[in-house]
Amino acid sequence: MSLLNTYVEKEQQLKQLQEELDKLKNDDRMKAELDFKNHLEALMREFDKSAADVISLLNPTPTANKTSNSTKSTGRAKRKLKIYKNPNTGEVVETRGGNQKTLKAWKEEFGADTVESWLVRTED
Repeated sequence: MSLLNTYVEKEQQLKQLQEELDKLKNDDRMKAELDFKNHLEALMREFDKSAADVISLLNPTPTANKTSNSTKSTGRAKRKLKIYKNPNTGEVVETRGGNQKTLKAWKEEFGADTVESWLVRTED
């Protein structure tokens, strides 16, 4: 491509960009956003605050709650410990989930509702 062709192409791109810029300058939404930005910056200067200060002030979840002891690194809460006691055999099962081998066998043999009635207590 010749240097003249490159110049003409760049000139056309500049003209197109200038038209887009003019449209944005006349857009009421853009004017409102610029007005908001200017007011916000004036408030920040007035109260000597940075953008990071404003963001941390408006953050709905404080950083202190992000590292809670009750949640694992995946963000999922630890399940409660359930303790079941089979009244027929006196056997005790402690589990945090329903996929425990003995508990599943009891549920197959006696039914889930019956086994749930054997729940002795729940702990955190």
